[in-house]
Amino acid sequence: MNILGPDSLVFGVDDLDACIQFFTDYGLTPVGVDETGGRFEAIDGTSIVVAHREDPSLPPPMDTGTMLRKTIYGVADRATLEAIADELGRDREVKRLADGSIEASDDMGFVLGFQISARREIGVAAEAVNSPGAKPGRPPNVVGASANAEFRPLTLSHVVYFVPDQVKASRFYVDRLGFRCTDRFTQAGTFLRPAGTLDHHTLFLIQTPAFMKGVEHFTFHLSGPTAVLQRGTEFAAKGYQTYWGPGRHKFGSNWFWYFNSPVGCHVEYDADMDLHDDNWVAREAPMQVDESQIFLFQHREKWAPGGPPPGGEAH
Repeated sequence: MNILGPDSLVFGVDDLDACIQFFTDYGLTPVGVDETGGRFEAIDGTSIVVAHREDPSLPPPMDTGTMLRKTIYGVADRATLEAIADELGRDREVKRLADGSIEASDDMGFVLGFQISARREIGVAAEAVNSPGAKPGRPPNVVGASANAEFRPLTLSHVVYFVPDQVKASRFYVDRLGFRCTDRFTQAGTFLRPAGTLDHHTLFLIQTPAFMKGVEHFTFHLSGPTAVLQRGTEFAAKGYQTYWGPGRHKFGSNWFWYFNSPVGCHVEYDADMDLHDDNWVAREAPMQVDESQIFLFQHREKWAPGGPPPGGEAH
């Protein structure tokens, strides 16, 4: 099935004002946002939607504390949409909505939507790198970094669920929707990608107790490592609290920086994810710190040589 990846995540939240400010500061573009919520778009039109948790237009909440109400996947064409409706309709209700999309739930109770993808072409250049012995990524006299550069989220990359049975949860996406397993943590988590993308993963399922079921984090791709570090630094300077990062993952190779958020989960910036086709053989490793990141930095305030860093003492 030609599923491209997540087009949108829909949240029912407690503090709309905090969410509106958060996603605006994160770099998404507010579209139709007012006191009842609205949509926040990346460059390609993928988005986050927030509404008050009592909004009757939202799907019902899960039986845990998660604020995620719906994950909407973009598909390539009408034929794929109908194939999904036929497949899922064999054993569960499939709703046909007025906008032409369909809605159903997975085997863990997460509400899924499927629509002809809203994605637009991305007209932003990738980060260019100069490396000795290789053709220059930037010509002479073109600088590689600017304090005034503006980096915006390009596309919704992936979402991560906490689930009480990650084997059963993974089987649904593989057997019913044609996802591929790219890598896995032994008895702990599975990285999955749909057929319509080569990204290492658009969905990661992590085994947890049932009361934790919900979304752990989601992220948007940026144009490169500099974008992650510079955008994350600016975000932290606005007062948002770092949860993890910056650093670089082992599985997927993507650079990352996670922040706490008012939607009840972590929100990440990422860049430079590995691509895999059907010839890739999934790796497996234990869930431990050495497998979660290759390296990890600790963010701190800026300082300059010639004196001690903040909090340090001169000797």
